[in-house]
Amino acid sequence: MRLSQARIAPVNLSVATAEQHAFLKPYETPTGILNIYRTMARNIDAARSFHGWGGYVLRRAKFDTQLRELVILRIGWLCRSGYEWAQHTRRARREGMTEEAIARIKQGADVDGWTEVEHLVLRAADELHSTKFLSDATWKGLQQFLSEEELMNLVFIVAHYTQVCMVLNTFGVQLEDGVALDEDLRT
Repeated sequence: MRLSQARIAPVNLSVATAEQHAFLKPYETPTGILNIYRTMARNIDAARSFHGWGGYVLRRAKFDTQLRELVILRIGWLCRSGYEWAQHTRRARREGMTEEAIARIKQGADVDGWTEVEHLVLRAADELHSTKFLSDATWKGLQQFLSEEELMNLVFIVAHYTQVCMVLNTFGVQLEDGVALDEDLRT
């Protein structure tokens, strides 16, 4: 985690406005509302727009769910976002990703064990993160596996989750009780 305490505290539900409650209602779970949503509710207009786009990228965009989690985790790792990594490792497991694959994401595209499309998707995440551009070689490689819409969605996923990581890291969104921080992201 970049910060040991929040710079912007999550909304306290006991004093939240009606507008904040309305925004947060869809995110209620038996264990509570995640800190990212409660923090974003501090700026309700931004939260609505941000989560509208995020809903498309995470749930409605045409893109393989395991590849999506692979990309999100790689961006979370590259951005050193403990919160993003913790939340999406849980989601990746639910999508069927193995512990070995999750651990390997930290090492990137060039380690053994990835399929060709996984290698290319990880390469794309790395390139977009470092240069804000995809090389012709990576683009052409991805075209063998992904439709035009999926290629667009890949860029959207990387861009959105880079922004998410910036928000999480800068606002100091803290992990929920009972959620463990990856040891490699302690500093």
